[in-house]
Amino acid sequence: MMLNKTQNFWILTALLFLSIQFATGQMEEKARPIIENGEAQVVQAFSDPSKWIRHDLWVETSFDSDGDGKLDRMHVGVTRPEQTETEGLQLPVIYESSPYYAGTAGLDKGIFWDVKHELGTPGKPRKHPNVTRLGERPIISNSQIQTWVPRGFIVVHSSSPGTGLSDGAPTVGGQNESLAPKAVIEWLCGKAKGYTEREGNQEVKAYWSTGKVGMTGTSYNGTIPLAAATTGVDGLEAIIPIAPNTSYYHYYRSNGLVRSPGGYLGEDIDVLYDFIHSGDESKRERNNKVVRDTEMKNGFDRITGDYNDFWAGRDYLNQMGSMKAALLMSHGFNDWNVMPEHSYRIYKKAKEMGLPVQIYYHQNGHGGPPPISMMNRWFTRYLYGVENGVENDPKAWIVRENDKKDNPTPYEDYPNPKAENIKFYLTAGAPAKGKLTTTKPKKQGTETLVDNYSFSGSSLAKAETTEHRLLYITPPLSEDTHISGVPKIKIKMASSKPAANLSVWLVALPWTNALNTKITDNIITRGWADPQNHSSLTKSEPLVPNKFYEVEFDLMPDDQIIPKGQQIGLMIFSSDKEFTLWPEPGTKLTIDLDGTELTLPVVGGNL
Repeated sequence: MMLNKTQNFWILTALLFLSIQFATGQMEEKARPIIENGEAQVVQAFSDPSKWIRHDLWVETSFDSDGDGKLDRMHVGVTRPEQTETEGLQLPVIYESSPYYAGTAGLDKGIFWDVKHELGTPGKPRKHPNVTRLGERPIISNSQIQTWVPRGFIVVHSSSPGTGLSDGAPTVGGQNESLAPKAVIEWLCGKAKGYTEREGNQEVKAYWSTGKVGMTGTSYNGTIPLAAATTGVDGLEAIIPIAPNTSYYHYYRSNGLVRSPGGYLGEDIDVLYDFIHSGDESKRERNNKVVRDTEMKNGFDRITGDYNDFWAGRDYLNQMGSMKAALLMSHGFNDWNVMPEHSYRIYKKAKEMGLPVQIYYHQNGHGGPPPISMMNRWFTRYLYGVENGVENDPKAWIVRENDKKDNPTPYEDYPNPKAENIKFYLTAGAPAKGKLTTTKPKKQGTETLVDNYSFSGSSLAKAETTEHRLLYITPPLSEDTHISGVPKIKIKMASSKPAANLSVWLVALPWTNALNTKITDNIITRGWADPQNHSSLTKSEPLVPNKFYEVEFDLMPDDQIIPKGQQIGLMIFSSDKEFTLWPEPGTKLTIDLDGTELTLPVVGGNL
């Protein structure tokens, strides 16, 4: 085709204009995520907070938990790169939900139950505080944003039912706390309705979402990803729960015993309800009456501590049948708030179900996410669909005692497949120290301790002699000893009263008091039980005074290397000042040494 002079002029002009744009950098390729070495990289075009688009909305759920005759709507906040608007870019979503975003009731001592009373009797009435709601639209939270938005993810937050500007009632593990994040995920996948206002009909679409969602969070915020995953909702591809509470029974009870989470003596499920109830003030009285003062009061049973339907409905292990999201668990072996069994029990079940799983454990306390690289590989694999081989990585990553959290040691699995159960027996020694031996001794008879909550567990472990605990120790270890798994205890015991606390600590001796002491220097693991539940977790029965019963239970899972030269000590006592109720001192527990055994999972099977 022949072009005239005018057409040639405009073509040359256009080419010149384009060449100038290229030369001056004014014409650039559209911003896109960058994946290198199986991980999403920070992209400069996504990294300017002043250009992020932030907005909020309400997602309609399938339930009406505040009883106002309308489906509850959840308050949702979105933070996304500007390119999702200017260039039509669609990205996967990192989603965190919480009951804490809009403020809490604080920790006035009056909010907790008084633990100073006899077992099997109600405690004194406690205070019911009101929460003053905090926060302004459209910013629900800033968590996760600095980490994930620059790497090419959209970050979404939502306040859980009955908190902040979300409708509904907090139920602390009830069904609505699973269905609420399910609805948000369905909205992100174009299957649920979102609105610009809490009341109103103007819809909002998540046109910027690829429909691939990952969830993470710590503690209660880590529980909600698991709650959502148990619904089997499409679009939720991967979750990384960090120190999640996976069963409210295991959080507030222990083998039939009323037991507080560490650091919060006297807390119970109704306390947590009051602590988070920051929702609509006009709905609170009704919510209190229906949830706290009826469902919880009738179900949580601080008298016997038995497992029942109320607790079974708040145990996510029972709800995992529909779960299909890939699971990376994270927990601390010395988390005595949300104890390490919470993650292990879910990891074990998910592995049995054939789901993609990994578990990361560190040696510290509550919280502590996996290294960012590990999280990145997980989300990149399941949200971007990049075949980075993460599913073929070692299943377990354990931070060793003197290592940093970002330098875990990989293992084939947890517990360590090389661990073998070793059975230990007791020899007499009260009120000083008896012995732990792998050879069953000749008849040792019985030894007695006297309950007294006035003495802390650490003071009892350090005491040379005391009538308030029984302590049995190994010889000094001839080599470093690696414990990996779930220790088990069987105690044959009698009580002078119809009810008694039973507490067990496994300690490393000698006890260290240095200023730089780590918790792993002294505490190996712990466990608690109600002897009244010796035959059934669902039905306690008063003990016949001075009659012997066998009580068997697991201690908390652990993976710890006890250094050569130290001794492993089994301490049996009654009331644990930091965790249990405080009955009047004086109850006597008599332990039949010949009927008592400790089982430890030891890597290599040798001490």
